[in-house]
Amino acid sequence: MYKVPVETKIGHVHLKVADLERALTFYRDLLGFEVTQWYGMSAVFLSAGGYHHHIGLNTWYSKGAAPAPVRSAGLFHTAILYPMRKDLAEIFKRLLDANYTLTGASDHGVSEALYLNDPDGNGVELYWDKPRDQWPFDEQGNLQMITEPLDLNDLLLELQK
Repeated sequence: MYKVPVETKIGHVHLKVADLERALTFYRDLLGFEVTQWYGMSAVFLSAGGYHHHIGLNTWYSKGAAPAPVRSAGLFHTAILYPMRKDLAEIFKRLLDANYTLTGASDHGVSEALYLNDPDGNGVELYWDKPRDQWPFDEQGNLQMITEPLDLNDLLLELQK
């Protein structure tokens, strides 16, 4: 059986959006990604740290369109991995300050995550991975991920450290 190489990573997500400026207000202005390139007036690429792009946004088939139905096949969410818990706390504070609505916040045992929707209804997960030695394994060594409420007040305490 073929196994993908261990070093393999998922490189970027490319989303259909109804309005590029509205999407940029979310991904660039709120989440802090940087524009690396415009592709005409119908697509834009964004990144963290100068990578060619982590997020592509386009209106090729979706300009002015309504969000995709929730109860249909398609992308559940895009997950954005932050390097440290403090980084997750900082983006949470930005979301609070902007009165941006969360759809959820969970401790998964292996990670802590904030959930929200972008302006086009695309799900977004903002998370950080706990150190591997904190992951929950059973006696046989099987990973036992969970979904428990995330203590958001404790997350904000990261900003005081």
